Amino acid sequence: MDPEVAKSPPSGPLAGVRILDLSRILSGPFATMIFADLGADVIKLENPRTGDDTREWAPPYQGDQSAYFLSVNRNKRGIAVDLKAAQGREVALRLVDRADVLVENFRPGTAARLGLGYDDLHARNPGLIYASISGFGQTGPYASEPGYDAIAQALGGIMSVTGEADGEPVRVGNSAADLSAAMWAAIGILAALHARHTSGCGEWIDISLLDGQIAWLTYLAGGYFASGEVPRRYGSAHPSIVPYQALRTADGHLMVAVGNDTLWRRFAPLIGLPELVDDPRFDSNPQRVANRAELIPLIEAALATRGSVAWADELSRVGIPAGPINNVDAALEHPQVAARDMVLSTEHPTAGTLRMTGSPIKLSRYTATVRRPPPTLGEHTDAVLGELGYSAAEISALRDEGVVG
Repeated sequence: MDPEVAKSPPSGPLAGVRILDLSRILSGPFATMIFADLGADVIKLENPRTGDDTREWAPPYQGDQSAYFLSVNRNKRGIAVDLKAAQGREVALRLVDRADVLVENFRPGTAARLGLGYDDLHARNPGLIYASISGFGQTGPYASEPGYDAIAQALGGIMSVTGEADGEPVRVGNSAADLSAAMWAAIGILAALHARHTSGCGEWIDISLLDGQIAWLTYLAGGYFASGEVPRRYGSAHPSIVPYQALRTADGHLMVAVGNDTLWRRFAPLIGLPELVDDPRFDSNPQRVANRAELIPLIEAALATRGSVAWADELSRVGIPAGPINNVDAALEHPQVAARDMVLSTEHPTAGTLRMTGSPIKLSRYTATVRRPPPTLGEHTDAVLGELGYSAAEISALRDEGVVG
């Protein structure tokens, strides 16, 4: 075993960081799972009657649990508390007193109306890092609008450049606006935790799904600023590199990324088109971009002689990035995915053996594992309230009154 790995703290690099997770659905839960995987103590607070909305987003189920919920809530402790009840808010406030971070993704203003807004909680715990994720942010004319992933993708321009060139705009196949907002939130929280070492103060992190989509425009926005030309859809192709797209083969499609002229001079002869290397229409990337409509049919005719896997193997052997386009099942079974521990399993008390995607964060001294399966609704309510000083009789009374579950 690598000696650096042997010294890895088993509890994780964020052990000791306490996070109160008031979020639900995807953006907040995915952000807090990142921290939970790295060892933080994440306490997920849910409504005792309905729980996180995604507990009902099914089928598919695993056992009696929603597969959607299970996918983003591992390594957390779960409590069920009614924040609309005064006694429930008191539970939350006691948790705030002990927390380093709070994450919420209510519509702006909702947490404040519950007495759990940033100003109230900062006064109570000045070191608290308070992360808000919303559709449009805490300021601006759209701040009060509900935030949905698909709307952020639409307004943020991503949908306009996704889909076939002659087709309709298409939403990215997963909830990219939610997931990117979660990652921006995690980055902001880590920055605030670092700054607190010096300042001693927490701060309010304001993350917007729309902001995240605008930030993702990067070179698309840069090209528009430079040229005034509005980016358009290219399907699987790249606006500035050719060939860099899915190409038809004898049995399907092959993704090819010929990212520079050196690779082009290797690629064309290998597929049986050596005459194209010095063809003035194609001898440089700008020329290939200008003449892509002529080039791509020539390449696809050459690739039609073999299947995608055979071409991928041959191209990869000479350093040309290429790969067949996997369905989700094939992607999860890829040998590199297995070697990188990107599919994990754990036992759940009602759902049985769970398989789930692993953490992409690989640290030399720590390996993320599944310490806890996703919690059942209210699974850790008694234990957490006991840590806060509630007696067994008090917890029982709160449960009888419907304040906790």
